[in-house]
Amino acid sequence: MSKNSFLKGAAVLGIAGIIVKVMGVFFRIPLTNWIGENGMSYYGSVYPIYTLFLIISTAGIPVAISRMVSERIAVKNYAGAHKVFQISVWLMAALGFVSFCIVYFNAEFIETSILRNPGARISLEAIAPSLILVPIMSAYRGYFQGRQNMNPTAVSQLFEQLFRVVIGLGLAYFLLDSGYEAVCAGATFGSTAGAGAGLFVVVIIYLFSLKTIKRYIRRNKSHSEFESSWSIIKKILIIAIPITIGASILPLMEAIDSSMVMGRLQDTGWTVAQSKALWGRFSGYCNSIIGLPQVFVQAIAMSLVPAISAGFKVKNMTEVRDNMRFSMRSAMIIGFPCAVGIFSLAHPILSLLYRDPDRAAEVAAAAPTLQLMCLCIIFMSSLQTLTGILRGIDKQNVPVKNLAVGAVAKIIITYVFVGIKAINVNGAPLGTIAAYFVATVLNMRDIKKYSGVTFDFNMTFVKPFIASAVMGVCAFSSYKLLFMVTSSNDIACLVSILVGVAVYGVLILGLKAITKEEI
Repeated sequence: MSKNSFLKGAAVLGIAGIIVKVMGVFFRIPLTNWIGENGMSYYGSVYPIYTLFLIISTAGIPVAISRMVSERIAVKNYAGAHKVFQISVWLMAALGFVSFCIVYFNAEFIETSILRNPGARISLEAIAPSLILVPIMSAYRGYFQGRQNMNPTAVSQLFEQLFRVVIGLGLAYFLLDSGYEAVCAGATFGSTAGAGAGLFVVVIIYLFSLKTIKRYIRRNKSHSEFESSWSIIKKILIIAIPITIGASILPLMEAIDSSMVMGRLQDTGWTVAQSKALWGRFSGYCNSIIGLPQVFVQAIAMSLVPAISAGFKVKNMTEVRDNMRFSMRSAMIIGFPCAVGIFSLAHPILSLLYRDPDRAAEVAAAAPTLQLMCLCIIFMSSLQTLTGILRGIDKQNVPVKNLAVGAVAKIIITYVFVGIKAINVNGAPLGTIAAYFVATVLNMRDIKKYSGVTFDFNMTFVKPFIASAVMGVCAFSSYKLLFMVTSSNDIACLVSILVGVAVYGVLILGLKAITKEEI
């Protein structure tokens, strides 16, 4: 896969991801304005549990599908690629059903014993059916990604998020008079509705593509190799299990945050209501903003696995190393300015998004937490990319071990610092930063060990950082000046963001961190 093809796939997923994230912001903003910190504590508690089970069902197998399909297509074994997909659909459906049963029929236990957040049960029950739908949808997406066609994934993501927002917000608004628990249940059911819509769309795309798929299979019969169903399942699991374990660590850390932080706050003198408010500040106001820049990096990582796997299969190591270097540089060119920009304009951005005057004190209190979380963007960007590289060269076990080491650091630091009353909920992002940093350093060491690739430190890290630092100063200064002139946070914030984007674009080209040809 050429660099241009790789970038095209990443761009398609990135654009779709940005639209999805923007829709997600428009989902969270009115919901947060309606129910505030306390109400969002239900939403923020449920989603880490949901994400954990979703990743157990979906994380490893779609990556395995993508890789196995791309490897077979690289040698023109289209029949084998399609067989991998067919078997994986049934496998994903079975895993999804098991996850659904665990969450739905144990919702009360999870609410009382794990989350320690009374009232979260109905939200768990509302979101549980999506644990069946999303895994099946992920199998279809993995197949198309393995064929290096990112369009079906992008289109299904858009429909999934559209239905999630419309149905979720509609139900939440309808249930406003029924209490916070019912409102959050309506909002979380939006995820189930969205999953159903996304699955429907990707199946339709597959059915329209089936004629072309069968034609490729017929034309390349001579390249087909017989593989038993059990052999394919074993290969899927060999790839998928380590990836699933590794991917489960991140939501597990979030679940640890959800349970440990609430419990630790209460253990150190905060009331249940105060603990909910602090947790809602962290999960409701900050997480959605921090998640936005990760869209492009996730797109890079998703496109990276089939690209590297195909090159690795045919022993084209020059192309493999080129893709490694370029993907890491791209991740840092995205990660650094996002982190610095959000840090510089944390309070203005929060005030722009959450406009309810009654929430002004909550917004102001959330700003320092958001600034602290900005460091997560840089390390998460590098970690996602490095993990994709290791998966592409058949070293999926390695990032699991490295992230596990990071998770231990996360638990220790979170427990200690949340227990310090002056730091309280800010101990959670401190622990997350430590986890990502440790895992990133270890991943870089191992990539050099197994591939021999080296990253140009100046091009990859120094130049994006310099450009981002200057951009941050310019954006903050322009905000202060414009606010003095206009007295409007909205105008000052939006214009200063545009100033920051323009300054960064000029600097990144001027420093030759990226060339015009690469754009």
